Amino acid sequence: MNSITKHHGLGNDFLVLERAFAAPVGEPEADLARNLCDRRRGVGADGLLFLGIHPDDPEHLSMVLLNADGSRAEMSGNGIRCLVQAAHRRRSGNIDDLGAATGAVTYHVDTDAGRRDVVVRATDDPDTVMAEVDMGEVVALPEPPRWSELGCDPMRPVAHVSLGNPHSVVAVDDVTQVDLAMLGGIVPQVNLEIVEPGPEDHAITMRVHERGAGITEACGTGACASAWAAARWGLVATREPEILVHMDGGDASVRLHHPTEGRLTLVGPATYVATVTF
Repeated sequence: MNSITKHHGLGNDFLVLERAFAAPVGEPEADLARNLCDRRRGVGADGLLFLGIHPDDPEHLSMVLLNADGSRAEMSGNGIRCLVQAAHRRRSGNIDDLGAATGAVTYHVDTDAGRRDVVVRATDDPDTVMAEVDMGEVVALPEPPRWSELGCDPMRPVAHVSLGNPHSVVAVDDVTQVDLAMLGGIVPQVNLEIVEPGPEDHAITMRVHERGAGITEACGTGACASAWAAARWGLVATREPEILVHMDGGDASVRLHHPTEGRLTLVGPATYVATVTF
């Protein structure tokens, strides 16, 4: 018998399975991801996270993410928060006890995109934590294959960037009027975000079609890519140190370490849903 825990970050849901630290992941694990993430014949999730806890350091973790279709993803801003919450719960037994003296615990997570530091804080809800994730540097990418088939107006702002995984961000007038499923199907090898400014002057509204999962309610790396692009395009007030990102599943904040360059921190919740034995 094995047990997994289910968590979500703003509706972007994940299953977490603990294995040996930095254990290899191959085709058997991909089959497991496809079976468990199936929403009608399995437990249901956007992805399966493999959690490793270093035997000599409980704050040093490893993470491998397989999307619902079994493909491997380098990084997930919502997924890493869920993974750290799972480790936090396993370690403390009671999520309110650990870190009570300092109010926060920092975990160091080895991912396919490199090491990420995650600071976890308890909330009034024992099933929810708030987490700050150092998301690393934004790196420019070339235009993905078949991009021209989307038919974007050449005057429309577009950014192709990486936060360890690939993103294409497009500014639109109204995110509700875009056939995102159709467009995402043309460029399935990237995470496609559409954004519009507001409604607040320090906020954007975003929808996302994720590589390997389709349309999801939220995307942490996508929120970061979109906030960075929006700041560069002038869609938000660059004087604001944080950009609020409205998504279908809820809101996250992206902290800019510089108004138009470089490093980002993602701030948002992770919520424990259930433990499943299989």
